[in-house]
Amino acid sequence: MTITQRNAYLTPSSASAQLAERARQVMPGGNTRTTVYQAPHPPYASLGQGAVIVDADGEERLDFLNNYTSLIHGHADPDITAAVIEQLQFGTAFAMPTQPEVELAELLAERIPSVEQVRFTNSGSEAVMMAVKAARAYTGRPKILKFEGCYHGSYDFVEVSMTTTEEHWGSPEPPSVAYSHGTPRAVLDSVVVSRFNDIDLTERLIEQHRDELAAVLIDPMPMRAGLVLTELPFVRRLREITQQYGIVLIFDEVISLRTAYGGTQSILGITPDLTTMAKIIGGGFPVGALGGSAKVMGVFDPSQGSPRAPHGGTFNANPITMVAGLAAMRKMTPEAFDRLAMLGAMLREGLAEAMDGARVQGQVTGMGSLFHVHLHDRPIRDYRGSVVTPDERTRAATIHAGLMERGIITAPALMGCLSTPMGEAEVGACIAAFAESLTIASAEA
Repeated sequence: MTITQRNAYLTPSSASAQLAERARQVMPGGNTRTTVYQAPHPPYASLGQGAVIVDADGEERLDFLNNYTSLIHGHADPDITAAVIEQLQFGTAFAMPTQPEVELAELLAERIPSVEQVRFTNSGSEAVMMAVKAARAYTGRPKILKFEGCYHGSYDFVEVSMTTTEEHWGSPEPPSVAYSHGTPRAVLDSVVVSRFNDIDLTERLIEQHRDELAAVLIDPMPMRAGLVLTELPFVRRLREITQQYGIVLIFDEVISLRTAYGGTQSILGITPDLTTMAKIIGGGFPVGALGGSAKVMGVFDPSQGSPRAPHGGTFNANPITMVAGLAAMRKMTPEAFDRLAMLGAMLREGLAEAMDGARVQGQVTGMGSLFHVHLHDRPIRDYRGSVVTPDERTRAATIHAGLMERGIITAPALMGCLSTPMGEAEVGACIAAFAESLTIASAEA
């Protein structure tokens, strides 16, 4: 793909501008998903094929965001499409289980070290919500511990301290801070907050609250805390102390599952009690899943009477998602993961070299097919190390706009991922577009 400017969507007469105006009449801010909001308006997608998205104004871009990491095979993968079309002929939803849900549960249990049994949901947020519910039902305790700045979906308890400001950083222990206005005080009081990779603080908090803690919730490579892998001594000790006190350890692998055949837990060699999954396991359709040991997952079992944790959901394990997920995951062999990891390493190295060549301070984090560009060289071990300054945010916005103009889609925070339709040519195009955008941003600084 040649690098040419693509910004027709920003003109007032564009198809995207007209759609945005219609959207503002019927949706708050013209938006039904905060993460895709852009000012004055985003480009509207009209077609996705492989690694390419065509917007409503006919402009093509390489998609290095893949619906925020959910599309590991890009858009309209022929095998996934064929599986869905075949299932459409037989029905889309039943008040009965189906064979594909059994097969996808078997696949996940075979691959992921912590998973013996599975429950399906319709989103990662739901999966995390049910994991917390399971931990409380299993332990009989009310509180959870999570880590500052880490995202686990749209659920009051796990949103606590998802963002904090420097005014909160002076206290010895991170405070429980509301993310959404109107969050009840009782929610904040039910969540203990620690700092990612800080084992001394975390161990002290667990000791202090051990009789009240149902679960410790951790993303082993949190996107909003810099996309850095948890330090092995930290997570090993976390596993030891949670086992010691009968606290359920929950790994949120909604995003990090795409790093390896068995998820990030297989790389770390840590087996949590529960694992939440979503995104790539749905083949591009709404999905979530919760898996873990048969002992903990037993709280959902209705076969012996009322379950300790009732769990319904009209579209849980709907056959369209299940066949799409099966097709997607069966294609993700160990070799397919290795190929994406190789391309990911090539991309991260190239982006870092572009910053070196432009004499711009920065670093690139991530693993496997994931990457995150940071426009500073401060050490990143936790959320606070990843928080950007106003100047860095402005430069990131300029670079993001430059990438869009040059046919590359990433998150505004300069985070993204690869998909299997991509190869070295697509990686090279991304690096070249980033280098050009970086030069422009540096000149404007």
